Amino acid sequence: MELDPGTVAIIQLAWSRLLRLEDAALAGDPAERIVRVDEASGRLTFVTLFGKEALVGPEWAVEAARRLPGVQLRQQSTLVELSRKHGGRSLGEAQLYFSDTLPNLEVLRNTAVSSDQEFVDGLERMCPPDDVSEAGLGSLDHRFILVDDRRPENPAPLAGAGYEPWAGILAHLRVLTAPQHRGRGLAGRITAVAVEEAMAAGFVPQWRARVDNTASQRAARRAGFAFGGTQTSVALG
Repeated sequence: MELDPGTVAIIQLAWSRLLRLEDAALAGDPAERIVRVDEASGRLTFVTLFGKEALVGPEWAVEAARRLPGVQLRQQSTLVELSRKHGGRSLGEAQLYFSDTLPNLEVLRNTAVSSDQEFVDGLERMCPPDDVSEAGLGSLDHRFILVDDRRPENPAPLAGAGYEPWAGILAHLRVLTAPQHRGRGLAGRITAVAVEEAMAAGFVPQWRARVDNTASQRAARRAGFAFGGTQTSVALG
């Protein structure tokens, strides 16, 4: 799918603000890389967005990266190597996806949607700690849990999705599915609920998938998200 040009402009504005650039910085000439020196920054970040590149970090990092092509800078191994003498630790390399189309909400028999904390806790107990940490559903104010209610006296969580507002513009999505219920399309169904709620609140949904997580990338596309760019960061010190 393709995003509406107006949506692209809104996303560019949001990321310009997230990176503390001028509002129109990421809407400029794609041939010109945007650079912001931030000596107080505790990280080095490289973002590509709809063909535009932006690099934010201390001056030593900006200078070291100046002559490197974007295809190389977006690899976490490159940023780790550049920052090795400064204690660089990878924060990940991810793909960014966005959506501006309302999802088709399918009714799934014998299920309900809840935001109750007990179902969030129950779902997290069913999942590996790394998955729980990455999704972070428990820390979100906006989260939705798909619940199996075939036994009303003992409903069980199946999958969850939620979002965190970024820059007052984007709805950064988080998704978590219990391992024993994966591969059934449940994540897509509860993601559709989160997307609809986010869009109703005036946000543009954003999905971030690690480059080594092909399942998440496929899920984003199945959910109607379009690829928009990449984000690679390392922590310093």
